[in-house]
Amino acid sequence: MKREHRFLKGLFIGIMLVFLYAPIIVMIVYSFNASRTMGNWGGFSTEWYGALFRDRDILAALEVTLSVAVISSIVATLLGTTAAIGIHSMKRRTRNVILTTTNLPVVNPDLVTGISLMFAFSILMVPQGYTRLLLAHITFNIPYVILSVMPKLRQTSDSLYEAALDLGAKPSYALRKVVLPQIAPGIVSGMILAFTLSVDDFVISFFCQQGAQNLSTYIYSLARRGINPKINALSAIMFVVVLALLLLVNVISSQNTEEAKAKRREKKRRRMAAAEA
Repeated sequence: MKREHRFLKGLFIGIMLVFLYAPIIVMIVYSFNASRTMGNWGGFSTEWYGALFRDRDILAALEVTLSVAVISSIVATLLGTTAAIGIHSMKRRTRNVILTTTNLPVVNPDLVTGISLMFAFSILMVPQGYTRLLLAHITFNIPYVILSVMPKLRQTSDSLYEAALDLGAKPSYALRKVVLPQIAPGIVSGMILAFTLSVDDFVISFFCQQGAQNLSTYIYSLARRGINPKINALSAIMFVVVLALLLLVNVISSQNTEEAKAKRREKKRRRMAAAEA
């Protein structure tokens, strides 16, 4: 019975993984197709990768996408982390009200958020183009950073921060040396999530990108005229880069975990040696 349970469990996970990654694998395979149509395999070729790096429009959209993603994720992480620390220090009832308010943009449909930002930028006379796109991405990324940092703040103990103040540390120094190292995993996760969401976003960018086209809106304009093999090549490169970044983050996290375990074992060994002495 247990063997059948393990088999069914493995089968379900396998089907789920195939369902998730089969379209990506097909896209990567056809990025090496010499034919322009996906219905015909014309042989192995890297032609579309060369054509991709010669296409100035795609490279310009890629530059806008990456610059917006990097800047918005950094700014949103700074603002979101600061906001999370402030929210955590509030009284329980006030904290719950503020958290509910900050969670609204997360559950709110992107269509509503995009139209709202478009109207707000028009009323505030924010310059069209890159500035609107960047501000829009910063705005919708902040709640996700707060959601990533808050659980780490709940896991920390306020007594360490208060002990640092009692020992003469200034609040800024205690925040930098005591609080931030404890919530660093949440900050990194929030930044990665903000970067990914910025690269992936289409709906909000569609309403706020007048004059500065990113990849999602550019690919949408191309898709209306048919599937372009250069887009398969671009998507394959982006998938590999994101996969490499995730693997790197996991390796670094594993190393940090092993180092922390080694330090705890060493401290335990020292305490036992001191007790025996």
